[in-house]
Amino acid sequence: MPYQPRVAILVPAPDYAEKWQPAFARKAAALTAAGFAVEHRVWTDPGDLAGHDLIMPLFAWGYQRDVAAWYGLLDRLAAGAAPVVNPVPVLRWNSDKAYLADLAAKGVAVVPTVEAAALDAAALADARKLLGVDEVVIKPAISGGADGTHRIAPGAPIPVEALGQRRLVQPLMPGILTEGEFSLFFFGGRFSHAIVKRPAAGDFRVQEQFGGRETAWEANDAARTLAAMALAAVSMPPVYARVDMVSDAAGRLHVMELELIEPSLFLHHAPDKGAAFAQAVYAAL
Repeated sequence: MPYQPRVAILVPAPDYAEKWQPAFARKAAALTAAGFAVEHRVWTDPGDLAGHDLIMPLFAWGYQRDVAAWYGLLDRLAAGAAPVVNPVPVLRWNSDKAYLADLAAKGVAVVPTVEAAALDAAALADARKLLGVDEVVIKPAISGGADGTHRIAPGAPIPVEALGQRRLVQPLMPGILTEGEFSLFFFGGRFSHAIVKRPAAGDFRVQEQFGGRETAWEANDAARTLAAMALAAVSMPPVYARVDMVSDAAGRLHVMELELIEPSLFLHHAPDKGAAFAQAVYAAL
């Protein structure tokens, strides 16, 4: 029997509420079909990872809730012998949404963002002035799954949890309410598929846990070009990537997030059901 490379996929702790198993099964099936022996380890306590040919943080969900443990894990992975996909420097860079400023500096159209070191009414007013908008969205710089993300209308108070905390302030992008958020997926630098995620009525968050829903989408040239520009700005080519984008009032697309750590890849919408994903991972060995 030919040798099967061993891959450890990092998954959430048992008490993590969001269901990860169905998406894990799709990714594991694609990797198994490509010749991998797949197992999962809890990211907060992965145990001895020696003997694995590859480690993937594909389901390190909740890392934003224990940042110290996450960065500690990255330090451990960087010191280990097994390759990590995506590479640890990319994971570290992508953990903090300050990377949006890096993308903007390289000419990538991103959602306009103002960082407040300690959010209060004065800092929020300053951010609104800089952005030229009244209605904004605030989010932690290290976040996932819309944790701590709030829409703040003119005159509305700052949520208590955000007061005095480091927050990113962004305009509420009109496209999120009219068209939704677009996600493009790339494996080994090649485009695979795209979806559009739309929020539930009365909400602006597109995640499934908030009632969001997704459908397949035929990515247009503008979306593909913007996504390619964003990926080209990463210091090391990512093996897998999801580029989330949304349009402004004029219909121009802006990158909202570049997901290189633990993105849902929606492989059930991929024409090949994940074969290109697995091939890209195999090529990284």
